[in-house]
Parts: sequence; C-alpha cells; structure tokens
Amino acid sequence: MKVIFKNGNTYLEDVENFDIAATLDCGQAFRWETDGSRWYGVAFDRELTLEKIDDTIILYNTTEKDFNEIWYNYFDLDRNYAEIIKQLSTDSRFIEPCKFGSGIRLLNQSPWETLCSFIISQNNNIPRIKGIIDRLCSNFGEKRDGFYTFPTPQAIAEKSVEELAVLRAGFRAKYILDAAKKVSSGEIDLEAVKKLSCDEARQVLMRICGVGPKVADCTLLFGLGFTEAFPKDVWIKRIMERDFGGVLPECAIPFAGIAQQYLFFYARSHSETF
Repeated sequence: MKVIFKNGNTYLEDVENFDIAATLDCGQAFRWETDGSRWYGVAFDRELTLEKIDDTIILYNTTEKDFNEIWYNYFDLDRNYAEIIKQLSTDSRFIEPCKFGSGIRLLNQSPWETLCSFIISQNNNIPRIKGIIDRLCSNFGEKRDGFYTFPTPQAIAEKSVEELAVLRAGFRAKYILDAAKKVSSGEIDLEAVKKLSCDEARQVLMRICGVGPKVADCTLLFGLGFTEAFPKDVWIKRIMERDFGGVLPECAIPFAGIAQQYLFFYARSHSETF
C-alpha cells in the first residue's frame, strides 16, 4: 500500500497494516468523522482528510512538512506491525484477534488531549464523548479556518466548574478542571512523565482527581508512548479471565497495548459471543 498526497507525490510505499476505519473508529481518538468514504479529523491543531482508494491512502489538505512532523508519528508509520502480529500469534489465542484487527495502528496523540478525552470517556458512550469534546473545543479552543483547536490546559484552568457546565459533562467537569490546573501549573509535567517507568507514570497520572488505572493506562498508551500499558475495560477484563486466566502471556508483554487493541476490537465486533 502507498501513502500519498493529493498531488500524487509518493512519500511512503509498502505501508502494511493500516486500515483507516479500524484505526480511527476503535475508541482511541474522538475527533474523527466519516462520510462513508473519506475521514475528517483534527489533531495537533491541524485538519486532515484521508481516503483509501484501491491500494493507496491519500492524505488531503496537508503538507510535506506536517506529514513529516505530525502525521508520520501520529499514525505510527515507523512501527513494524507485521512483526508484532507474528510475535503475538505464537500464542494461538491471539491468532484470530490479530487477523481481524490487523489494520489497527496506534495513534500517537497529544498527551493533554488524550488525558482530557479519556477523563471524559468514563462511564460514557462514544457519541456522547464526541459531543462533549466538540463542545469543549468550540467553547474554549481557538477558532481556525473551519475548525476549533483542542483547548490548552491553561485555557481550561482559568475557568470554574460552573463555566464548564456548557460541556454537559456532568461529574467529569470537576475532573477536567483538576487535570487542567495540575498540568498548567506544572504539578503534572506530561513530557517528564514520558521518561518514567510505566508504573511510575501511572502513579503520577492517578494523582489527578478522577483518574484511575484505566484512564491512566489509556493516556499512557495513546498519548505518552507506553506500548506496554494495558487498559482494562469490561470487555478486556472478561477476555482476560475467560481466555487467559487473568494473565497476559509473555509474548504480549512488550506490546501489551497493541495486543489490547486487537482483543478489544475483536470482542466489540463479535459481541454476541461475549
């Protein structure tokens, strides 16, 4: 598969394991929408449109500079997923989930946006999560040409819980505010957290009100580069007990977060068997 820009210049060839829909619609990120053909989204204060035609993924309304500095890493294009799948599949229990979800790639997102988004995701469904995030951006982000940026922690920290009522986020508003205050003040330094061990990083994030192990692990996996983080929701807990006796096999430990994505996507798509 090729990844090209609209003008036809090819910047990447032989890209494997990249299914746009599976990657953007598996619960990693919440600012992507589709019209059934193209996908539209915003990340790192940039708009992007993607489309797959035959064996080519086309990126619209972007530049070579932004591709190199933002999208290449965002879509995790330097990781060899075929090798990871091969390693995971040495355990037969991973063969079908890996085969089914082989097009999923991790999205390396903004740490602050990821933290805030997964605080919002607690006890919530995806349409409502997207609605809250959309209101967060339109009320407190910066207006650009046709879209709003994700608000900075500083922009949120100066607000009150009452001012955040416009989000209709319920109990999550006070958690969003606490996270914004701790990040904007430097009490929680998300860039410094990247340099810690996974366990240490998790403990730091859990100093934020309302951030438990699952929200922390989602932030670690999708925003801070910890591929060993293993978020556990009801689906994953059920799979782990039913199929793995509660213990992740050795072959999956270095890539636990990627394994989690395959297991989650497979379970969600085969919900009648769970």
